[in-house]
Amino acid sequence: MIDIIKKTLLAGVGAAVITKEKVEAALEEFVKQGKVSSHEARAMAEKIAADGRREFESVSGELGEKLKEFFARQDRETRARVTALEARVAALEGAEPKAKTPGAPNA
Repeated sequence: MIDIIKKTLLAGVGAAVITKEKVEAALEEFVKQGKVSSHEARAMAEKIAADGRREFESVSGELGEKLKEFFARQDRETRARVTALEARVAALEGAEPKAKTPGAPNA
């Protein structure tokens, strides 16, 4: 799961690098063709970079929240499954499930 997340993030970073290079190339071409001045191209590049950073921060925040929710849900589900399994084991052994006391040895 973590590997998939890492690969996704790295793919996003790779796409950002490629996009930056393409934007720079396109702006350089516009300057060469005289469609924009180098000052205007620089301003456009800065605006595009700022927009990209804001979008990245937004997506990163959303991803972080989604991951927290996912892992919290998994933790709740795991605890519920363990509790159910403990009850089943206790029933199979013919005993009532015991409340665990911190530091008490397991039987």
